[in-house]
Amino acid sequence: MKVILLENVQGVGKKGDLINASDGHARNYLLPRKIAVEATKANMHELETKRKAKEHKDQLELDAARELAASIEGKPISIKVRMGENGKLFGSVTNKEISEELKSQHGLDIDKKRISLSEPIKTSGEKTADIKLHPKVTAALKINISEE
Repeated sequence: MKVILLENVQGVGKKGDLINASDGHARNYLLPRKIAVEATKANMHELETKRKAKEHKDQLELDAARELAASIEGKPISIKVRMGENGKLFGSVTNKEISEELKSQHGLDIDKKRISLSEPIKTSGEKTADIKLHPKVTAALKINISEE
């Protein structure tokens, strides 16, 4: 019996998969627990419609992330901090400070968890931080560290 899975089932398939299950397994386990529905023309059409809608939504999110990445890469930020001798900072510049400066200087609200630094910023100068906007899109943000 062909069925469409409504949930992930370990050892059977993932949500949205069309599988060929044995009649007993389908009638006694999958269908009564509403884990799957029978693969009728109407259900197949509904599955295809949902799949197309999800692909469209994913494409829109990817396009928005690319657009945001382009705007971030064109807008460096400046952070003024207290420094000691030889341009060394007291402490370091954190993801939270970078996120706050992005919001105040450019009006971009980026979560601090999306910002990744290759190493802590402890000296003055121009640095780069990566911002993960989407699994396929990462933006490079230029940060100018200077003394107050």
